[in-house]
Formats: sequence, structure tokens, C-alpha cells
Amino acid sequence: MWLSLAFLSAALLGCYDVFKKHSLRDNAVIPVLLLNTVFCSLIFLPFILGSSCGWISEGSQWFVPTGDMTMHGLILLKAVIVLSSWILGYIGIKHLPITIVGPINATRPVMVLLGALFVFGERLNAWQWAGVAVALLSFYLLSRSGRREGINFAHNRWIYCVVFAAILGAVSGLYDKYLLSPLSQGGEGLDRMAVQGWYNLYQCGMMWMVFFTMWYPMRRRTTPFKWKHSIVLISVFLTMADFMYFYALSMPDALVSVVSMIRRGSVVVSFVFGAWLFREKNLRAKAFDLLLVLLSMVLLWWGTRS
Repeated sequence: MWLSLAFLSAALLGCYDVFKKHSLRDNAVIPVLLLNTVFCSLIFLPFILGSSCGWISEGSQWFVPTGDMTMHGLILLKAVIVLSSWILGYIGIKHLPITIVGPINATRPVMVLLGALFVFGERLNAWQWAGVAVALLSFYLLSRSGRREGINFAHNRWIYCVVFAAILGAVSGLYDKYLLSPLSQGGEGLDRMAVQGWYNLYQCGMMWMVFFTMWYPMRRRTTPFKWKHSIVLISVFLTMADFMYFYALSMPDALVSVVSMIRRGSVVVSFVFGAWLFREKNLRAKAFDLLLVLLSMVLLWWGTRS
């Protein structure tokens, strides 16, 4: 069951990346991200209010617990991590081809695995180390492909934004498993709807502060904001992808490393649309780099099964 949910989440996440790229083309980053958090919050607000007013019963899968201060503190930390990743990621994808951003983001499972190695003391087997090596090779080859488009990975600030966004995304993945794992497995045992619902509200509140302090005072000296209908679709597809993701992780036998790997399969969707919709260049070399990324994911998956 959790595998099927992970694959569905990957497909939805790929569509989310495409609509995100479309919305950010020649557009202001902060207002687009603000609207994304607003729409995501509006999706969950009825469930939060309905649960607190007793309209949704505790036995329903749509019930959002009110929780205590400890729970909200843990979820607030998640919101800070995710929002930091989003800001960097949105800035990066605005200025870079999606056929480069996608494969970089697809290396997150490697970061999750290395995080589990250093943070939780897990040991990697030979297949997993092979997957890490192939992922590093793919990143190197992707940097060579980027040079043909004038993108120097070592000196490009937009590449740094995407890389740091991916690192924070990996941190968020490890933290998600900690939040959702039962107390008997060393986790916090939080409800998946509580995590997704409340962290969206916290992100929205933080984005209003970012909007009024970082963008609004300088709006006449930076990229103007233009409304696009695809902005709504960012929130819709992200919410559905995250719902499937949290649902999968909430299952006791779910493996965060495997879920993370499958979820990064979204790069296939974003790559295809990048080639077709955005008419990006140098696709043959990037396709080979993408195949290496997918191979690394297969090796990691096989190593997890061994």
C-alpha cells in the first residue's frame, strides 16, 4: 500500500514542479510562494476548523488534532525547514532549466541515506554505496552538461540555491519520519493530518512576514508580480502529493529511504515536460545524466531490500 502511495506522490510531485516552473517564468518569487502557502492553507483550513468544532470525528482520516505545545513546536520547526528549502528552490528553478533542477533534486535520496548514516548511525551495504557513487557521478556529468548552457556549477549562485534546497529537503524527509514514527520506534508518533495541516498554516504566517519585509518594500525595483492560473495548480498538486507522502510514511512498515527514492521519480515527469513545454536545450546529454540518477535510485532500492 505505501509503495503505491509513494509512486502516486511522485507523479503528482512531477506535475507540481512543472506548474512551479511555469508560474515563476518572468515572475516574482516571493508573491508566488506566498500564494502557494495561502492556497495550501485554505485547503486544510476546513479540516482544522471542522475537527476543532467537532464536525469531523476523531475516527475520520480527515481529522486534524489540536495537539499540545510540544506538538506545535515540533511542527513549527518542520515549517521553518520546509519554507527555507522552498524559498531557495523557487529562486533556483526560476533562473535554471528544469531539466537541470530536476536531476539535482533527484539526488535527495542519497542525501537522506547519508543523513541516516551520520545522524542515526545506520550502515550502508555495497549496493547502497554503489548508488551513492553513481549519484555523485551523475551530478558531475550534469555539471558538464550545464557548462554547455553557460552554467558553471562551482560559481553559479542559482545552483547553490537548488543544492541547499535539496539538502534541506533531505533534512525534512528525515525529520518527517521522526515525527510520524511511533514512540515504540523512537519517533514522536504525530498524526499525519496534524503535521500537514498545521505546518501549512505556520508556513503561510511566516510567508506573510517575508512578503512584507523582503519583497513589498522593494517591489518597484525588482521583478514585478504577474498572476498566472498555474499558481493555483502548484498548491493543488503539492497538497495531493504531500497527502500521499505523509499517508505512506504513517504506515508502520514504510521505509523513509525507499519512499524518498520513489518520490524523486518525479524528475521523469518534470524532465519530459521540460523538453516538450519549455523547449529546453542539450536534452540528449541531460537524458543520460537522468538515467544515471535513476540507476542510482534503483541501486539504493535494491540495497535497501538486501
